[in-house]
Amino acid sequence: MPPKGSRQATLGKFFTQANGAAIPEPKVAAQNKTQTKLSFSTKVGGEQSPKRKKKDEEEEVSSDAEGGEEGGKPVEKKKKRGRPAKAAIITTTEKKTRKKEVDEDGDESMEDAEPAQKKARKGRRRVVRDEEDGDESMEDAPAPVEDGRVSSPEGYQYEKGSEPRMLNATPKKRQGKKVRQDEKEWNLGVESPEGYDYKGGSPPKLFKGDRLVAVGGKKVGKEEAGKKEGEKAGKKAVEKEEEEVVKEGEETASSASDVEMEEEEEEEKPEVVKKARQKVQATLKSADEHPFPDWKAGEPVPYAALCTTFSLVELTTKRLEIMAHCALFLRQVLRLTPDDLLPVVLLMINKLAPDYAGIELGIGESLIMKAIGESTGRSLAIIKQDQKEIGDLGLVAVKSRSTQPTMFKPKPLTVRGVLKGLMGIATTTGNGAQGRKVDGIKKLLSQADANGAKKVDITKDKGGPSEAKYLVRFLEGKLRLGLAEKSVIVSLSQAVVAHEAAQKGVAPSAADFEKGEAILKTVYSELPSYDVIIPAMVEHGIMNLRDHCKLRPGVPLKPMLANPTKAITEVLDRFENKLFTCEYKYDGERAQIHYVAKDTAEELSQSAANASKEVGNGVAAIFSRNSEDLSKKYPDVLAKLSTWVKDDTKSFVLDCESVAWDVDEKKVLPFQQLMTRKKKDVKIEEVKVKVCVFAFDLLYLNGEAVVNKSLRERRELLHKSFTPVEGEFAFATSMNGQELDEIQTFLDESVKASCEGLMVKMLDGEESGYEPSKRSRNWLKKDYLAGIGDSLDLVVLGAYFGKGKRTSVYGAFLLACYNPGTDMYETVCNIGTGFSEAVLEELHAQLSKITIDRPKPFYAHSSGGQHQPDVWFEPKYVWEVKTADLTLSPRYKAGMKEGVDPTGEKGISLRFPRFIKVRDDKKPDEATSSRQVAEMYRKQESVSKSKGPSVDDDFEY
Repeated sequence: MPPKGSRQATLGKFFTQANGAAIPEPKVAAQNKTQTKLSFSTKVGGEQSPKRKKKDEEEEVSSDAEGGEEGGKPVEKKKKRGRPAKAAIITTTEKKTRKKEVDEDGDESMEDAEPAQKKARKGRRRVVRDEEDGDESMEDAPAPVEDGRVSSPEGYQYEKGSEPRMLNATPKKRQGKKVRQDEKEWNLGVESPEGYDYKGGSPPKLFKGDRLVAVGGKKVGKEEAGKKEGEKAGKKAVEKEEEEVVKEGEETASSASDVEMEEEEEEEKPEVVKKARQKVQATLKSADEHPFPDWKAGEPVPYAALCTTFSLVELTTKRLEIMAHCALFLRQVLRLTPDDLLPVVLLMINKLAPDYAGIELGIGESLIMKAIGESTGRSLAIIKQDQKEIGDLGLVAVKSRSTQPTMFKPKPLTVRGVLKGLMGIATTTGNGAQGRKVDGIKKLLSQADANGAKKVDITKDKGGPSEAKYLVRFLEGKLRLGLAEKSVIVSLSQAVVAHEAAQKGVAPSAADFEKGEAILKTVYSELPSYDVIIPAMVEHGIMNLRDHCKLRPGVPLKPMLANPTKAITEVLDRFENKLFTCEYKYDGERAQIHYVAKDTAEELSQSAANASKEVGNGVAAIFSRNSEDLSKKYPDVLAKLSTWVKDDTKSFVLDCESVAWDVDEKKVLPFQQLMTRKKKDVKIEEVKVKVCVFAFDLLYLNGEAVVNKSLRERRELLHKSFTPVEGEFAFATSMNGQELDEIQTFLDESVKASCEGLMVKMLDGEESGYEPSKRSRNWLKKDYLAGIGDSLDLVVLGAYFGKGKRTSVYGAFLLACYNPGTDMYETVCNIGTGFSEAVLEELHAQLSKITIDRPKPFYAHSSGGQHQPDVWFEPKYVWEVKTADLTLSPRYKAGMKEGVDPTGEKGISLRFPRFIKVRDDKKPDEATSSRQVAEMYRKQESVSKSKGPSVDDDFEY
């Protein structure tokens, strides 16, 4: 663990620039020859240069001539090793280029500071004790001596920056700042990529030959030296690194600004993204086999170590650095405690289990406040006041913990212990469940930060790596790190590739990293269960992962989604001279039906046991696009499933749409009708809105995944395996063609059939395969062609009190899009049209249950008082909203970081927004993203000429 008082993480000491290189030392400014202000100092000890020696001799003669006697008596000079002490005149600019040296009497002196390049060439400095008078001085150590060369978790070494050195006396100030007690003896002085000064760390080590003889100026016994010998790098590696220091220092200074510019543009330039990815790979490849450990091999991963990584991630917004921090830590877990890799990843992505397991914490803000107050002895009123002032309940917990007296030191938290405790809180049910949940939270908070200092300045480094802070944020459901799950997947793949290569004693290539990343992404999209993937990856390796983790019934895969397309011609440009097919896009709820017959060797995944229901001669489950269990919502569908499944169909995964159906008129009903059904514990006899299932794709059949087959083949298997039943099950209406007129006619027919438009797909070839998680641009939406406008899915953040007829309800609402990169909700419009009186009453009753006192810290909104809503809400509900146009406005924040406004002062807003419907099938983080909003804005005819191509958001980091 990092030394007590060190605010930075162990991993942070070894992470320098994004490309793995260390931050270069600042260049010394040229001396100003016209500077006339003088200062004096006394120089003691050390060997002076010939030029300085000559000057000193001249001064000595002058001094003897002018004032060699005091009071008529000769002044006796003290004898010192080196030259005698003399006064030297130094200009102010010279003082900046010199360093202090302190003698035994506490006198300070200045000596010429060596340039960074010359200093890099020199051997390590070591402390030498004079056998005659016991004085200590610094002298150059031989090249093979490792003095202060600190290793990262995988052996990274500081190749540039200030060299560690022992101070003979404690300076009162360093760079104008007071020195902390724990920083007085050792000063590494190495700056992080964000400018944080890593002042703590391991002391310099002194070797004689291959034997460690001293650590931090203290002698080491033979037995202890033998244990630490493995920490010393080879002589050749040290010499080679020192030779490269000068060259790297010159290159780093010139490339630093370029790296920063590239990272700002990487979202728009794929080649820059690739280049940045290669830098992370280079960092991982250069890792040594003796990383600096945070814990002993085989021991549980300390929760403090994970929080340290969280803190480093929170202090940067650069994706490259975020993934580097995560990859280094995950590799450390793989090396020391691979059994804890699964709980580490789950806590990183803020989940306790897969979505389809249906495990949620269900903790409100009031319960968390109560737990903080009871665990720290503070009143609820004070906790609420702190929350109002600070705005972050996690920091409120840190502040509360720092004022809490403790009699006994609690046992430190571990990652597996935290996950177990949180799981216990989530699964607590029955009478008195809330009280037991509070007790569970109190137990975790009482153990938090057991090894750290209680006094924490929450205004610095965003509260630092506090365990209490991240525990509370996990309970709230928002870690607020800017760490997307897809970034964790990339980091995990890179860590595993690097770890496996290190075990084989080879360096992984860029191709290995790319291949590993592609494999893990593909496997996860087909089998999104870390419970299955991570154990298989640890046991069999990432390159063999596809042989052991395949699509299986019971684990819902991520569906293939669609972005609306601007016009028919845009689709034809992509499908030019190729045979394609068009399907109706039904306005219902996306569903994925999994089925396994009882007379087969196959079984539904155990993790889906809660969702599965017995159906005729088999077991089945229904999942939403979010992998949530829909089996309890559609028991009528499961009850009739056996009537449309053919006898020779033993197992399948079906991609379909559940649509409200008018039994009398035999037609599709609006989506709003479907949403009036109960969500849970639905009884078949109570169902009023009937449902018809429209199937459009088959992903798994009779023990085999068919996602890699062409759409033509999958469609043939679909029709052979199922039998249509009117009003219960049907195949999506489709049409094959190549002509524009055919598509236009078919689109008109889909609109008459109450559909949302058409889906245009490739029939044959590689592009016709089913790609889970892929977001295609093949949706021809009817609204575009009709010229009505665009539609978005937005999150409700606040409301304004109604006036006139709307006095008793909310009259208007504040909506926002979601930015997955920053984990923020960015305001985009106020809306007050499209609501009937009945809908407003229903929304008022629904939203009144989730009101909060103040906006969340992750709400990006206007700070002007006139624009603030009267009521704020938890980010829970998603609405579909239609707009006539998009424009820029200083009042809203949507897309401000997407470069839509050259001044950076305006965000995107909707013109004439109109409420369409509530999207109960979507989570808030699945709302329209800020990047999509920016893309819609750029595609408008008025701005499209000045903007580049659209950005695909698949696997957005």
